[in-house]
Amino acid sequence: MTSSAILAWVTFIYLGSAIFYLARIITRREICGAIAAFAGISGLAVHTIALGMSWSESYRLGIGHAPLSNFYESLVFFAWCIMLIYYIAESRTRNRGLGVFVVPLAFISLAYASLSPDVSSQIQPLVPALKSNWLLGHVVTCFLGYAFFALAFCLGALRLWKGRSGNPAGNPESRMDFLPRLEIIDELIYQNSFLGLIIFTLGIMTGAVWAQRAWGSYWSWDPKETWSLV
Repeated sequence: MTSSAILAWVTFIYLGSAIFYLARIITRREICGAIAAFAGISGLAVHTIALGMSWSESYRLGIGHAPLSNFYESLVFFAWCIMLIYYIAESRTRNRGLGVFVVPLAFISLAYASLSPDVSSQIQPLVPALKSNWLLGHVVTCFLGYAFFALAFCLGALRLWKGRSGNPAGNPESRMDFLPRLEIIDELIYQNSFLGLIIFTLGIMTGAVWAQRAWGSYWSWDPKETWSLV
């Protein structure tokens, strides 16, 4: 079985995880959260193996590069970063309430990569400009930054939802009681935004060095560079 076929199955594992995270909120049953977390972590483990297989496949084809060079590989790696950072956060907070917001993002990214006819999963040789050791550092730091920002976005949506819904009656069966306290959410938003800014800044810096090596200029003010800086 190829790595792309395995990733297609991981897509459905993430879908199942997202459904159980939602069921946890609706039914208020912690067993649903446990199943969701088990499915998500299992999917992340298989996802990691598939990334390694893809890297190995590129060497067997005589191409030999990290699976980070095209749109398909970028979507796959972005989904992996989201899930990795989320489960680190879940283990720290010991609360599964955020999964209903975060796991669907990873599912959508991986589903589009695996199931869209417009995205090719074929491993292709690198163009000369991409044949640089700086490529790996640039892409990894950028996508880790994206993932931290994505988690901060989900936390912000959770903050607005819980802040608007509240639990003024103190009902212990309220769905809001399955979510982190507002103070914890605020702290997590700050931490993820801060880490995202630092790591994405490293991504811009490594990208500038890569550009200088590839094209002889650190900065050319093209739209992606400009918006990344903004």
